[in-house]
Amino acid sequence: MILGKRGWFYGWYFKCQSDTQTLAVIPAVHQTGRKKTCSVQIITKEQSWTVSFPGEAFRQRGGITAIGKNRFGKRGIRLTVCEPGLKAEGKLAFGNLFPLRYNIMGPFVLVPFLECRHSIRSMKHRVWGNVSVNGKTFSFNGAEGYWEGDRGRSFPREYVWTQCSFPEGALMLSVADIPIVGFHFRGSIGVVVLDGREYRFATYLGAKTSEIGNGRVKVLQGRMELEAELLEKTGKPLRAPAQGEMARTIHESAACRARYRFRKNGRTLLAFETDRASFEYEYRI
Repeated sequence: MILGKRGWFYGWYFKCQSDTQTLAVIPAVHQTGRKKTCSVQIITKEQSWTVSFPGEAFRQRGGITAIGKNRFGKRGIRLTVCEPGLKAEGKLAFGNLFPLRYNIMGPFVLVPFLECRHSIRSMKHRVWGNVSVNGKTFSFNGAEGYWEGDRGRSFPREYVWTQCSFPEGALMLSVADIPIVGFHFRGSIGVVVLDGREYRFATYLGAKTSEIGNGRVKVLQGRMELEAELLEKTGKPLRAPAQGEMARTIHESAACRARYRFRKNGRTLLAFETDRASFEYEYRI
């Protein structure tokens, strides 16, 4: 947890997806000045909800994060939310997690003063269970799961984030404006897990953003290329941190049309179009 007088936040992102349904849950704790609060956000393909809780509703013990009656951990999640406009309840169990070989931030995890640090807890795992959201049942029977987290003070001013699972594996890519000690640079982190092998893209490994604009981003690193393109803008509003306060509105498509291509040594190892991509495109270009 990040401590200090300045605002801070710590949030987790759990995505559960079958062939026909997508449910993402985002628990978070945040503090501005002396005011500490927490929240649970739920997003589906059709809608999103944000529920706020007092700071004392947040607890952590034995690897389990609790916000009110809601529970989140490596074995699964339990939702019990009953607020005006949202009633969500149910349990989801997770299979074995698939972590990366080492922290996605690499040596940058040790750099002080970063406004946001990213982590990936599982690129792909199985999900079982049922959750009812305002009377609609989301049923998962060996479905696909993904789990990541962010902590720091604020989300980047401009960024692209996308994640998608596919039969042979899963991928994630993020490109963002990074302020540090008085200057800005465009940083990137990403990974393609394909047939059990990990291909990592990162600024600390020499990755460069060669193209960005109109919902499209392309990252080059040595003889590897990764492209992602948002094909439809269906983003639903979510709250995001600015100096610890959940005062910013971003938009995420939990399951939308997108196109991906991964090449290495001039060979295309992965190329597909899907309607199950998650995408946040917060660049003005």
